[in-house]
Amino acid sequence: MKPDISLELARRLNEQVQTAWADSSMLEAVTSVTADLLRYWFTEPYVDERPCNFHEGQRQSILNIIYLHEVLHVQTVLDVYEQVAPDLLPEADLGTLAQEKYSFPKYAVKMATGTGKTWVMHALMLWQFLNARREETPSGRYTRHFLVVAPGLIVYDRLLDAYCGRLRPGTAERDVQTNDFHRNAELFLPPAYREEAFSFIETNTADKDNIGRKVTGDGLIALTNWHIFLAEKEEEEEDVVTSLFPVRPGTSAGNVLDTLDRRFLRGDVVDYLAALPELMVINDEAHHIHEHKKAGEIVEVEWQKGLSHIARSKQGRFLQLDFSATPYDTVGTMAKSAKLYFPHIVSDFDLSTAMRQGLVKTLLLDKRQELTELEHLDFRAVRDERGQVMELSDGQRLMLRAGLEKLRLLEEGFLRIDASKHPKMLVMCEDTLVTTYVEQFLRGEGLAEEEVLRIDSNRKGVLGEAEWQRVRERLFNVDRYATPRVIVSVLMLREGFDVNNICVIVPLRSSQAPILLEQTVGRGLRLMWREPQYREEKEENRRLVLVKRQQPKSYLDMLSIIEHPAFEQFYKDLMAEGLAAEDTGEAGSTNATGDLMRVGLKPDYEEYDFFWPTVVRDAEEEITPAQIDVRTLAPFTAFTLDYLREHLATKGETFLSEAVMTETRFGKYEVKADLFSARSYNDYLQKLLRTVTTRMDRVGKRGRQPMPAIQINQADIVRLLDLYIRTRLFGRTFDPFQDNDWKILLSKNGLVTQHIVKEMSVAIHRMQENVECSEAVVEKTWFSSVPTLCVRENYSMELQKVIYERLGYPSHGGGLEKAFMEFLDRDACVERFQKISESQHAFASLYYVRQTDGLLASYHPDFLVCTATHIYVVETKADDRVRDPNVRCKQQAAAAWCAKINTLPPADRLEREWAYILLPESDFYLQSANGATLEDMARLNRVTLAATPDRLL
Repeated sequence: MKPDISLELARRLNEQVQTAWADSSMLEAVTSVTADLLRYWFTEPYVDERPCNFHEGQRQSILNIIYLHEVLHVQTVLDVYEQVAPDLLPEADLGTLAQEKYSFPKYAVKMATGTGKTWVMHALMLWQFLNARREETPSGRYTRHFLVVAPGLIVYDRLLDAYCGRLRPGTAERDVQTNDFHRNAELFLPPAYREEAFSFIETNTADKDNIGRKVTGDGLIALTNWHIFLAEKEEEEEDVVTSLFPVRPGTSAGNVLDTLDRRFLRGDVVDYLAALPELMVINDEAHHIHEHKKAGEIVEVEWQKGLSHIARSKQGRFLQLDFSATPYDTVGTMAKSAKLYFPHIVSDFDLSTAMRQGLVKTLLLDKRQELTELEHLDFRAVRDERGQVMELSDGQRLMLRAGLEKLRLLEEGFLRIDASKHPKMLVMCEDTLVTTYVEQFLRGEGLAEEEVLRIDSNRKGVLGEAEWQRVRERLFNVDRYATPRVIVSVLMLREGFDVNNICVIVPLRSSQAPILLEQTVGRGLRLMWREPQYREEKEENRRLVLVKRQQPKSYLDMLSIIEHPAFEQFYKDLMAEGLAAEDTGEAGSTNATGDLMRVGLKPDYEEYDFFWPTVVRDAEEEITPAQIDVRTLAPFTAFTLDYLREHLATKGETFLSEAVMTETRFGKYEVKADLFSARSYNDYLQKLLRTVTTRMDRVGKRGRQPMPAIQINQADIVRLLDLYIRTRLFGRTFDPFQDNDWKILLSKNGLVTQHIVKEMSVAIHRMQENVECSEAVVEKTWFSSVPTLCVRENYSMELQKVIYERLGYPSHGGGLEKAFMEFLDRDACVERFQKISESQHAFASLYYVRQTDGLLASYHPDFLVCTATHIYVVETKADDRVRDPNVRCKQQAAAAWCAKINTLPPADRLEREWAYILLPESDFYLQSANGATLEDMARLNRVTLAATPDRLL
């Protein structure tokens, strides 16, 4: 079999799926639930309104598997080859593909370490579960039973975090609200499915000690490590006593009650899983499941044997997903070794692509001057004739010192721009006998005891439960604290160690096994500098390293590997693939942080300071829905009520509502035509209420979260919704309980529901903006409350009329902002101005109603500019963006906000009138070239309520 034939299969599948996605044939072929999910995950407007989305590799993996399963309906791995690339079959090993373990749907995903394969696992689990819940007749293609298998304690512990939530500080209890699904609900789940999915995950997840014991509702998510598949050793000949008497509990090894219980339950767990009607298995770090040779014979590992046993009884109702960055076996030895990839790889997102897209750190090979003469040094520990370690070799000491030098350089540089960033060094040792000597050496180099974390495991990389509990808290929190600075390990941390701050790796191991080398590098690939203000600097560094093959200007999200002579071929391969650059260590060649710098407030900043006014209501006061006149809400006119009755309000059949709308959906109503009740209608009104009184706010640096838009009398707003539906929605009286008219509200495409949400959201937004400000309290947030900014020296400038020492602008496409700031600093009528940083001035935001879905969202204007008489809120825009529908919505909201601010007492608005300016790029350059001042531009480009469309949507 050609070693990499499955990678070619994955490439062919990518092309086929991309075509099917582009022409919409894939969406037409999948179930309605799957279509809902795919649109929500991968199409506009959803992806545009979310700050966090699946990247290219995650997206392709999800699409490929769903395409194979739902469009091509593959039953075996051989089916995949026959339907996707039959011309590859002559090069394939048909004997391998005919094996039992490939006789059911089985898909392997190859994704580079640090690129988020866990999110793909979550998405595919939700796809299976939600489809299984909605099948009228079970097909066996979908399931509500899942087994997620980890290779060891670290990955298993991460799975517990992902499904059960993180541990509460200082306790053994987990907070389910911190699991991956709650934390990333906006990405994973359309609102209609959230409550259902949350409930399923919370009530049906069982850890390895409770599989088969925990009473679950209508499904199972079993989390375990591969040890449940370990078979008992063949029983030796029993002596007379053992054959006559049963095993009795005692204190000797193997006879304590817990051990006997586990021994019994281990077999019981596998049998329990085998007895389930259907099952999807997700193997994390699935390279552990490969075959191996024993005495010249190919032997299945126990992990795969257990899965084959479980699958055997399912009669096709079994699905297996294997995830790994290294899904291959190594055949041959040393220089003649080669990679034999798993035959069922259906998606390949390699390290090269991930690195070029900035999804992982960029690799640097540290070839410092003192490491150039390597052939004279020994890089293995010094041992006596019995193989016992006596001391570290000179080569190992040299590598450790080089690593420490690099670590200190990073610590000093990172501290200057962000004191919360703590770079770490990882030392991978030959074996546990060496780790003690490494720790002693590091202590001798000046590191304190708490600055070194040593993690000992046996030669197979297995850590005992007691040792694991001792180190787990320190290990998983290394990103947050300055200590430990150095982590010393053997094999334990080769996978599942998902921290972000590993910046230096010292590989003292001499093993040349490719899979171990790749796993070692993988420990440091996860990004450390994720904040938007660092994006431009990192993009420039990637171009220098990966395109121009030059040294970077900074070490932000650069992973330094100290050169080891045994890895020479591995390094050459990385360089040849464009995955790494050399860092020669020449003085002044690279700064730890490049041209990034922290700038503070100027000595005279108070002269140029602003505050941002936020109108807050008194805590005990509520906005009354009585301010909304139902007669001002527009009726639904896309179709007449008679037309809707004819096509939607039909009799007799079971109706499955799939009302889907952006951001909020309305759950599944599985009711007979004569079973719609007052309770059903009240549930519908309650979901409408939650939708129209929620806005999407940016929270911290990660993304947006639903926030209460206003404090409001909920009973009154529900009555208002009911009144609108019954008297105004269709321009005449409408009774949802008459015949089957309720179906019109719950129609599959959600047209009527979308209209209700848009009308009511706009009304509530207007009501909020029109509150008499004399009754309000104003919260003033000064821009100087953010005392420092992070800018790039080469893309920032010193200005007079601002509070900061420098203001930055984008390195790409930032010409308009730069020119506008220079113009403001020269204009005599401008007293002061402030460029608003979305990531660093989060408080300076306005709220608008989105054109796409009618929901409330926030945005940040570009500038505040002060003259003798006005405060101008300025939005600069490229000409092609001025007429964008959402820009129009922001324009209307900003004009209304300024009008509201102008009703405040003068002291609460800096004694000036506030106005909004939308300044197109061509207008700015033309007017400034003709000598216009800012006041002139304001007269020509000012946006007023009278100048904007009458409606928000």
